[in-house]
Amino acid sequence: MKPFDYNRADNVSAASKAARDGATIIAGGTNLLDLMKLEVMAPDIVIDINRLDLDEISRTDDGGLRIGALVTNSDLAANEIVRREYEVLSRALLAGASGQLRNKATTGGNLCQRTRCYYFYDTDMPCNKRDPGSGCHAREGFNRIHAILGTSDACIATHPSDMAVAMRALGAKVHIEGPEETQRTIALEDFYRLPGDRPQDDNTLEPGEVITAVILPAPQKDARHIYRKVRDRASYAFALVSVAAVAQMEDGKIADISLAFGGLAHMPWRDGAVEDLLKGQAPSDKLFTEAAEVLLKDAKTFGSNDFKIPLTRRTLKAVLREVCSTGETT
Repeated sequence: MKPFDYNRADNVSAASKAARDGATIIAGGTNLLDLMKLEVMAPDIVIDINRLDLDEISRTDDGGLRIGALVTNSDLAANEIVRREYEVLSRALLAGASGQLRNKATTGGNLCQRTRCYYFYDTDMPCNKRDPGSGCHAREGFNRIHAILGTSDACIATHPSDMAVAMRALGAKVHIEGPEETQRTIALEDFYRLPGDRPQDDNTLEPGEVITAVILPAPQKDARHIYRKVRDRASYAFALVSVAAVAQMEDGKIADISLAFGGLAHMPWRDGAVEDLLKGQAPSDKLFTEAAEVLLKDAKTFGSNDFKIPLTRRTLKAVLREVCSTGETT
């Protein structure tokens, strides 16, 4: 690990100014410290934000939930309101990492974690995300965990977060503060970006901006929540495919549904065309097959990850059967 200076911020403004001037923010450090040890990231200055008052979970005026950026994954998963009204989020958090890591990992840091692409972590290999213009060795190399949706010639990496997948299904928004006390709140889908020709830019944060909270809308009444994660081992493994589903049933039909997917793209993936196809329809295996085909119509595989298309199809159908309670076996 290369030498660096370490400072603590006493308020958001101080953290924002330090970040604008080139410092790297650290909270739980569960991803950043690994990257620093491997010299994938080598900041000259690290600014610790753990003293900031951003560790509370509170109701919003409209009945939603405001989650401070420093709320740990363990505390968020165990929160009574989250477990009762946003069950898909609690399930997703408990499916991620290990208990020790969840005790340190924070809400804001979880959203900002970087890809676990093998080539990104190996500084001897070319990687456009780590070294823009050097190439993407994953496209022709070992790409078992890599993306099949939203890829580009420059990058096929996936975003590793389970939490972010559930939050995408819930319609979360991200509250951001920047230099000179500027503030903005954006939808989670606008926080992330696809790789395009700038895969080094994981998200839309501007220099000096700091995530201060995530805001969830008021929960849907009588909604059913499912989070299913398919991975190589039962714990401490990233998703090959994951699905977060929140659905409301009425008179035997799908009144409303939101679906988000992990392990498939550079960001938590959501496809409105799939949801529109399902809404107002009576659950059936034929309908679920059509939904999978719409989701995967533009999918592109790269050899080692060819299996993700049939795996995604089966996983989505199984989740839809469960969340819509058709009674069919999977």
